[in-house]
Amino acid sequence: MKRIGAAIGAAWALWLAAPAIANEAPVPDDIPIALLVDLSNGQTLYAREADRRFVPASVTKVMTAYTAFALIEAGELRLDMPFLYSQALEDEWYNEGSTMFLRAGERPTVAQLLLGVTTVSGNDASVALAVAATGSLDQWLALMNANAQALGMRNTHFGSANGFPDGGQTYTTAHDLVLLGRATVQEHEALYRRFYGHRGLRWGDIAQDNHDPVTGRVAGADGLKTGYTNEAGFNFLGSAERDGRRLMMVLAGAPTEPMRDEAARAFLEWGFANFRQQRLFAGGTRVGLAQVQDGERREVGLRLPEDFAIALPEGVGEGDYTIDIAYRGPIMAPFAEGDIVARLRLAIDGEIVLEAPLAAAESVERAGPLERIANAFAGWLG
Repeated sequence: MKRIGAAIGAAWALWLAAPAIANEAPVPDDIPIALLVDLSNGQTLYAREADRRFVPASVTKVMTAYTAFALIEAGELRLDMPFLYSQALEDEWYNEGSTMFLRAGERPTVAQLLLGVTTVSGNDASVALAVAATGSLDQWLALMNANAQALGMRNTHFGSANGFPDGGQTYTTAHDLVLLGRATVQEHEALYRRFYGHRGLRWGDIAQDNHDPVTGRVAGADGLKTGYTNEAGFNFLGSAERDGRRLMMVLAGAPTEPMRDEAARAFLEWGFANFRQQRLFAGGTRVGLAQVQDGERREVGLRLPEDFAIALPEGVGEGDYTIDIAYRGPIMAPFAEGDIVARLRLAIDGEIVLEAPLAAAESVERAGPLERIANAFAGWLG
């Protein structure tokens, strides 16, 4: 049955397990890495080797676009700024893998280069954007890696702006790519909607299609990026939103393009069809108490800063999950109202599948010497 209890001193989970579900995810065994996350609450719906490192190939370009978005919104890069494409860049990148087919002497704007990156996976456009923004590829890569660290992408490193083979310098995980995808969508929503989700691009007299397998084919799908090299296999970071609920997915290492594309579409559909959103507690709800050490009071109320909602697998009801409170405690005073001091955890079949922060409902000052002695005696007496 559903219950709320307290777990004193429990460690906080860094990543959450996916709940067991009768209808297995439609991801073939031949695809070694798969992850599906509900961004509305951060809940993992399905995970397979989510922290295993792999070569992202052109999925790298999502970080290139994210880095440009951040500079644009900071006022350090203009969308209408032209860039003179050099002969040296043409010699290195013309028709090298997927390209925008830029020619020396052309002056694409930053906006046009971004479309070349996000729509036709231009290796040339990615490097041009890097040089246009910072003056050198090395400075751009430093920005990309700094952004990765800031987003908590602890198992990621970028050695190129476009994902072209670089001897293993570029690697990531499905977990880290979801962090990047979420940041792209949520931190830069207007730019995301402007530059992702296009079905094709024409530059000069060359028209190319976007290889995104879900946009225009799965309801609500709007990006992000495919990737392929012989070493990496076929990868995809994708997203879709329906009725305010956004899912983010990763597939990596698929042996064929058709397998990846079919699995990507089925994966998103499965996520929307097999889980139902349910709000368990409204934001602001007081859900329990935590013990306090060396404070002017021995307990503090705990409240949810935001709604606590879960994507429940079909067939799972109220009696099939438990809820408890976890914190490193007793909590040492002083602390202020609103400070995050605990976590609310929901488990299905003993597996934690969702966590949310809990804030102190009131401030607690440090007790004076006599109060601390009295509290200690009260604690010993129960």
